Amino acid sequence: MKKSELHKEIKNRKRQFTSQQLSELSFVVVMRLLAHQRLKDARTVMLYYSLPDEVYTHTLVDALLASGKRVLLPRVTGEGTMELRCYTGPQSLEQGAYNIMEPVGEVFSDYAQIDLAVIPGVAFDRQLNRMGRGKGYYDRLLPQLGCAYKIGICFDFQLVESIECEEHDIRMDEVIAGEGQNSINAG
Repeated sequence: MKKSELHKEIKNRKRQFTSQQLSELSFVVVMRLLAHQRLKDARTVMLYYSLPDEVYTHTLVDALLASGKRVLLPRVTGEGTMELRCYTGPQSLEQGAYNIMEPVGEVFSDYAQIDLAVIPGVAFDRQLNRMGRGKGYYDRLLPQLGCAYKIGICFDFQLVESIECEEHDIRMDEVIAGEGQNSINAG
């Protein structure tokens, strides 16, 4: 299936759920992530501040900060480019590009310090490939993260058999969805 067709397919699947249902589905994914040893061991975690149609991460971001972890969130800086900033609490957010709440905190550029990167996607496949929204923001950021363990998180209906890949696409190390059998990793 071509990426444009897959985008439409996933969009149609999302429409079948209310925001309340997506919130409930998010809870299962977030609980599985919180139980993950990589997250427990991580000191510096890159996350995203979710949009309404993504796995809800707002409370996760705050919980990780409260547990003493350094939390980094992306901020759009230009066409296709992002930088990471330290999250210090809800007061450190402002509405940014694409109506996404973005951090205004200190710029973080020591990417070697990032232990874990939690990545959103429109879809993920069984080979750990990710399809984003099509603007290439994460395609440009992910290669800079070096050794950071990359976990894609999504709803079950965002897992597909195969995604059309390009040379620059970066695979995840693991993908976590709502059900146990829908966790995929490179091991």
